[in-house]
Amino acid sequence: MTTAEIFRTPIFLAPMAGVTDTAFRILVRELIDDDCAKKNLLMFSEMVSATGVHYRNKKTLAMLETVAAERPVAIQIFGSDPTICAEAAAYIEQLGSADVIDFNCGCPAPKIFNNGEGSALMKNPVLVEKILSAVKKSVSLPVSVKIRLGVNANQINAVEIAKRAESAGVDFIAVHGRTREQFYSGAANWNEIAKVKAAVKIPVIANGDVKDFDSLDKILATTQAAGVMIGRGAQGNPWIINRLLKYFLTGEKLPPPTLIERADVMRRHLEKIIFYKGERVGVREMRAHAAWYTKGLTGGAELRNLFNRAENADDFLKIIDRMIKSTNHRSVFTVGLQ
Repeated sequence: MTTAEIFRTPIFLAPMAGVTDTAFRILVRELIDDDCAKKNLLMFSEMVSATGVHYRNKKTLAMLETVAAERPVAIQIFGSDPTICAEAAAYIEQLGSADVIDFNCGCPAPKIFNNGEGSALMKNPVLVEKILSAVKKSVSLPVSVKIRLGVNANQINAVEIAKRAESAGVDFIAVHGRTREQFYSGAANWNEIAKVKAAVKIPVIANGDVKDFDSLDKILATTQAAGVMIGRGAQGNPWIINRLLKYFLTGEKLPPPTLIERADVMRRHLEKIIFYKGERVGVREMRAHAAWYTKGLTGGAELRNLFNRAENADDFLKIIDRMIKSTNHRSVFTVGLQ
């Protein structure tokens, strides 16, 4: 997959731990109604430990498995050792499970940060360049990197990191418009993303606070980025990628999903996650997705309580059926499972 092919469909699904697994990626692609976009849309995996790949950890290797229905896909790795990161990238390419290798320089989670990985690497631009150079030399696939603006407001160095990424041979870069210190609070700083775009020749993807047509227009106008990456806006909202793509390509503003459509997609998501992970794990992970799907619905708090108590697929399906059969959500959701 060439860079030109990647940016034919300039709306991207961000890598999100606990969200962008195979089931979710397939679901998002199924909802794309433009055949060309459906074929070319690039989505990113949950982040995968390069060290876990090195030691052939069973759970880590399972995260590398992809199927034709979700391709093209970028597998995102994280680590801090250039040799191990390069080895992991080469192993993934050998598996044939990825179309792009992405490297994580943005994760703010304490466990990752305190281990000197993810966004902690923003403190060491020289090491970032070494890692990216080693990864790029180890594979023939396109290589990308996802970064933040910096560690905190006093250490904003996204431009320097981007320049070093470009020097290392990286094909494109995604920039989340927040610092590590912010995590996901406050507003994304699109002006800083614009500075990155102006500083490098490789394509830049803007990420942060895009949740509707208006914010898509604004982030593109402000940053002049080659594409936009959707993260938390897709949680419980897999339709957003298609709606934004449709708007970007044609100007048409598709309506949000109806309650019936929402319920149908929830059923499909449940079926897929159980298929790939089994009922026990799938149901437990689907609880988080159900909370996102029901955010903003009348009686949503009661509904989420029911989903959190669901033990199997039948429980989930019964709750979904109630959701669409009732006109008085609150009175039904407080009844509980039968």
